Formats: sequence, C-alpha cells, structure tokens
Amino acid sequence: MTDTTHRSDASGTADGSDASGRAAELAALFPALHAPQYWTWGRYDALFSTVLPPDELVTNIHLVGFADGLVVLCRDDRNHWFLPGGTRERDESIAACLARELREEAGARLLGTPDWLGAHRCRTDDPTPYRPWQPHPEKAWLWGWAEVAVDSTPTNPADGEQVVEVRAVPADEAQRLLLAGHDAWWGELIGLAVELRRRAGQG
Repeated sequence: MTDTTHRSDASGTADGSDASGRAAELAALFPALHAPQYWTWGRYDALFSTVLPPDELVTNIHLVGFADGLVVLCRDDRNHWFLPGGTRERDESIAACLARELREEAGARLLGTPDWLGAHRCRTDDPTPYRPWQPHPEKAWLWGWAEVAVDSTPTNPADGEQVVEVRAVPADEAQRLLLAGHDAWWGELIGLAVELRRRAGQG
C-alpha cells in the first residue's frame, strides 16, 4: 500500500521476509475470520488476509478503536451495532477517509497512527461497481486498530448511517454486541485487534 500514514503489525518486517509466517500463525488463531465468505448484500466472494492489498483496491476502511482500553462501537437507528468506518470518496486518501468516518459515526479522533489488521479481498459478479470510480470487479475492505478519543458527537451526514449511540465497552462485550447482527468472524476480528494491540505493548 502506498499510503504512508499507517503501519501494520500483521505484515511482518519492512522487507516482508516473515510476512507469510506471521500470516499463517494468525490464520490458525482466527480460522473463522480467514475462512472464505460470501457477502450476499453485495454478491461478494471475500477472503481475509493479514497481507495488505494495494492502495488502489481499498474502497472501505473500518477501525477497531480503543478508548482507554475499551472498544468503541456505534449503534444506528435500526438498533444495529457496528465498527466505525465506511466508503472512500473519489480521490480520498485512506488517512482522510478514516478521520472523516470516525468523526461522522463516532465523534472520535485518532490518538496515534493506526495499525492495519488486514483486509478482505472481494470479488463481485455484479456488472457495475458500487460507485463509478471504484475498482471493479475486485476491491478490498481494510481493517485496522488504533487508540482513539471520543470527544464529540457523531456528525451523522444525511447520506450515512444515523448513529444514535456511541459506546466504549470491554472487548468481550464488543464481540457479543457485534455477533448479535453479524457472522462469527466479527468476533474474531475483535480478537485479532486485541492480540495485535497486546503484541504492540498496549494491551
């Protein structure tokens, strides 16, 4: 990835010499997250990897944000819990997208550089892209973790999810809330963030 505002604990050393070994270790620890998936809402075949995709494939960025050790979740007006993040705008950098989505959905800001957990590489059989400027038929959803501060209210733009609550909860509670409306791999995504944060000396 060409965006220089991030780093990855998951991808190994700078020359990538141990990336495959690290990826295999984490795949064994979090098998549901790494299993092939089909996302019916977008007709996507999706596969997670801790090896990061090229910047030009990344269309969506989401964050496991830690506020004083607690995981920040958002609840919308459909009573749906989710991690803050969303779709990149035309010509928007990864860093700018993440900062904007945190403000819009969580009223939060980054306290440091995000660490990327990995990404879902997705391929769809839809004939046209979700938005005209996006790569097609392949794209990537990027997942990260970072320390954040929740110090304002969500801006709730009219074209986004309407957030009615932002809550910082222990990791196991975050897993429970997310699993109420998502597949099992969401719990492991939180687990991966907790593990890599621990390895970074912040857990």
